[in-house]
Amino acid sequence: MSARLAGDLFRTPPPAFDAAIANPPYRKISADSAARRALRSVGIETSNLYTGFIALIQRLLVPGGQLVAITPRSFCNGPYFRPFREDLLRQLALRRLHVFESRQAAFREDSVLQENIIFHALKGQNQPHELTVSSSSGQHGDDITQSVIPFTEIVHPNDPEQFIHIPSAASHATAKKAMDGLRASLASLGVTVSTGRVVDFRLKHALRKEPERGTVPLLYPCHFNGGTVHWPKLEARKPNAILDNDETRPWLVPSGVYLLTKRFTSKEERRRLVACLFDPDHLKAEWVGFENHLNYFHANGHGLERTLAVGLYVFLNSTVVDQYFRRFSGHTQVNATDLRTLAYPDRDTLEAMGRDMTSLDVSQDEIDQLVTKHLHAR
Repeated sequence: MSARLAGDLFRTPPPAFDAAIANPPYRKISADSAARRALRSVGIETSNLYTGFIALIQRLLVPGGQLVAITPRSFCNGPYFRPFREDLLRQLALRRLHVFESRQAAFREDSVLQENIIFHALKGQNQPHELTVSSSSGQHGDDITQSVIPFTEIVHPNDPEQFIHIPSAASHATAKKAMDGLRASLASLGVTVSTGRVVDFRLKHALRKEPERGTVPLLYPCHFNGGTVHWPKLEARKPNAILDNDETRPWLVPSGVYLLTKRFTSKEERRRLVACLFDPDHLKAEWVGFENHLNYFHANGHGLERTLAVGLYVFLNSTVVDQYFRRFSGHTQVNATDLRTLAYPDRDTLEAMGRDMTSLDVSQDEIDQLVTKHLHAR
């Protein structure tokens, strides 16, 4: 079909449709695959078959044609799907969104573990002022809740990433209201977030199960212990140290106060965002390695001022940020890009949170009360 859409000289024109109902296959496609090359030939850049199918279908619709599709929710955010989102929102006008809260219910018999959505859209129309958003567990006979949401709350007008936010619970709407007043960005705070530099399989020969002379700490998500780092963790399957030499030094960072977050969390974890403080006072080393399954917040490659780091720890571990993040993230991966696009309290507010946090070993309720106190005081 991509060849026919490309307008090859000796091929018949592609068919056109008034309506399409789609449940496309879900599978990643590599950058050098035949499927990826075929999609690129018609101007489609995407990393998954399901988005490739949807992009082809929307090109086959006549003006005013309708598309109803059930797909994973993963295209709604993340850098890899940005070209697809731009293409989708340029060609189609969303009319209705439905999200299944359970990852298992919709396709249980096929063992598909995805958070799925159904969307209805029209070809060549302007985006509506508002659209209907509904949700259900996906279990047969379960209740469906729905509301009418302004389109500008689904796709924020000034968002260069074109994230598609799908509020599916009252707590999501409350979280959005709390976050709407925040204006600071990480850049304005003088903070950057990056993905951990150490890709372990590429440096396998330099990894050590136990610390030894000539090594420095290597941190994985398994080293998270509540709000702090537990290192070394000799009972874990992961290595605890990496050689410090000319080969590995470019992948290490100078010791300092860093805020770490997990890039991947299980659906069962209480929070999608899980932040942890790396404190050099508790782990003496000149250099440290952060493995690729972590994100780390830093100041131009160096550690953060401690009070600011603790304030960020409080904010990112709060329920309001977790619920807001779930509005646009239907998967369990937390990319550095996602963290960069969040709005943050200003520096004074974050530092005030940090000063009030006398211990990291506090309950979720105490964290939430602290965040509520300072956000309301702004």
